[in-house]
This record gives sequence, C-alpha cells and structure tokens, in this order.
Amino acid sequence: MTDDRDDHEFSSGQGFGDPYEGFDIDPPEFHVDTNRVDPVDSRAVTDLLDERNLAADEVDAEQLLDVGLSYIGINRYEQATEALERAAQFADDEKIEQEARTNKGAAHAELEEFDAAIGAYREALNIDDDSEHAATAETNLAFALWESGRTEQALEHAERAVEVDPRFAQGWYNRGFFLLERGLAEDARNAFDNAIRLGFRNAEILEEKARALEELGEDDRAEELAEEADELRQEAEAEMLE
Repeated sequence: MTDDRDDHEFSSGQGFGDPYEGFDIDPPEFHVDTNRVDPVDSRAVTDLLDERNLAADEVDAEQLLDVGLSYIGINRYEQATEALERAAQFADDEKIEQEARTNKGAAHAELEEFDAAIGAYREALNIDDDSEHAATAETNLAFALWESGRTEQALEHAERAVEVDPRFAQGWYNRGFFLLERGLAEDARNAFDNAIRLGFRNAEILEEKARALEELGEDDRAEELAEEADELRQEAEAEMLE
C-alpha cells in the first residue's frame, strides 16, 4: 500500500500469501502451432483471446471469465474490463458473476479508473458480502477509495475485509497501512504482525512496520527492519536479473 505500489488483487489470490488456493490467474491453455506463432508473443495471445469472444447467444460466462483473466495476465486491462463485464452479464452462477466483477474492478484500478473500480467492487459485494470473493473485493475497494481520497471509508472496508476472512494476509496489511496513516501506530503494528504470521513477509510490509515502530519510539528495532527490507528488495532485484 505504499505510494509506488502498482499491483492490485485479482482472483488469482496470489496477492500476499495465496489466501485462496482455488483461484488461478494462469491463462487457459491454447492449441498453438509453435512453428507459426511465438508462444511468448503477447500480440499472438491477444489474437487467440479475440477468437474466443463469442456472439452473445453463445457466451460461456466461465470461459469468458478466463479470457478476462488472461487479458490481465498480459496487461491488457481495457480488454479485460470488457470481457469481464460480459462474463458478469451472462453468468448464471452468482459466484462467477462476483468473481468477474471483482476482477473487473481490479483491472479498472490498474488503469487508474478508480470510480469505475469502486462501482465494480460495490456490485460484487451486493451479490454476496460474505463469500470467498468478498474479502478480496473489500480490500480492493479500500485501496480504490484511498486513491480517490476517501480515507475514512477506506479504513472501514479494510476492517471489513479481515472480518470476512481473518486469514486474509493482504487484508491485514492494508488495514495496518490505513491505521498507520491515521496515526494509530500500535494498532497498525498489530495488523502488520498478523499479516506476517499469515505468510505475507516482503520489503513493503517490513518498511511499513518499521515506520510504525518509529512512531512508537522503538528506533533500534525499526532500523533492523529497515535493513532487512533493503536486503529483501536487493534479493528480489537479483532474482529478476537471473
């Protein structure tokens, strides 16, 4: 939740610690003649996805949901919002509709279309505010509200996310971030500790926890965490270069 964050929680659930094992952002398998098409060419993947956009009377909502997630996987967020909106419209299963609307909101957020993102998340929560997708919708809604300057509402939905799923690590991280921004450093530290216990441990959360410890006057421990965050960031950068 730092200012330079550029990712949003999709229904892959990878977010921070795979809170939902059943979610999968991996694109569906395509039958491609690799002698004619480079399988890592994103334009070729887009062409294959376009072939799967069926006429309205032939729409398979679950398949179209996969198409939308595949567009997300290649950073084609505008196409993703269109596919996911169609999936939601034609879904007979409320779970599929809710997943489609939650991911549509996340795609809008990637485009910095936060009003549209907020609308999509609210539509998802109107379907079921206590389902397996609700915690993701709540925490994403909190982020979009924050980006729109509605900080008090953001904290409310961050709180709701961990009420829906107390084992949602990203939800605890977001809750800690918003609490810290409100000056509630002790509560923020507790939230960060919960996220870490649930498997979310990276440079970002260590930096935020260090900031909370500084507010609490625990400067030595804050410095240790800041150094650990730097080490984790360097390790991640080294892995990307391999």
